Amino acid sequence: MGLRGVGFFLQCYLMLAAAMYFDLGEQEEKCIIDEIPEDMLVTGYFLLEPWDLKTYTNSAHLGVTVQVRDPDHEILMSKRYGKHGKFTFTSHASGQHFLCFQTNSTRFSVFAGERLKLHLDIQMGEHSIDPNVDRTKDNLQFMENSLSHLIDQMMYITRQQEYQREKEEMFRQISEDTNSNVLWWAVVQTSILLSVGFWQMKRLKDFFIAKKLV
Repeated sequence: MGLRGVGFFLQCYLMLAAAMYFDLGEQEEKCIIDEIPEDMLVTGYFLLEPWDLKTYTNSAHLGVTVQVRDPDHEILMSKRYGKHGKFTFTSHASGQHFLCFQTNSTRFSVFAGERLKLHLDIQMGEHSIDPNVDRTKDNLQFMENSLSHLIDQMMYITRQQEYQREKEEMFRQISEDTNSNVLWWAVVQTSILLSVGFWQMKRLKDFFIAKKLV
């Protein structure tokens, strides 16, 4: 495979970046939950716009407040942006992170009741590539950055696998503890039933002896 073929393959791979969009109302907040390993740099790119571009009245008033919370619900970052921007943060612990987005827009920026569309692209790793970079300026430099990005993606996958193994180990330990508790509870229940049965038999025997039936 030639140099151009490798470059084309890398470009195709990088085009598979995870991206999404969802709608927001005026002053509405929505959160997404993402499993992020410890000590991972996360970069996000977003763009806010009305679903119907004809409803723009004053795009300068469009804005988004981004807030990121860690698994303990402590705030890692909280910042107000315009209608588009980039945010970054580094995770301090493995687990579910909450990425929340709230519009600063009011009826003065879009028509009342108009829904807004938030485009969101989340990348992880030290060499996340800005989608706005002109890739035709320097192909070699772009390929070097792409390779660095791929290496960081492999490291990210490795950390994700290690994190999943930790979760599996934790789940296995919880399952074993639960099974052990269930077993002991069954033993306790059986002991109580046997004790009650023997006690009832003794009481019944004493009753028959007292009535001289035996």
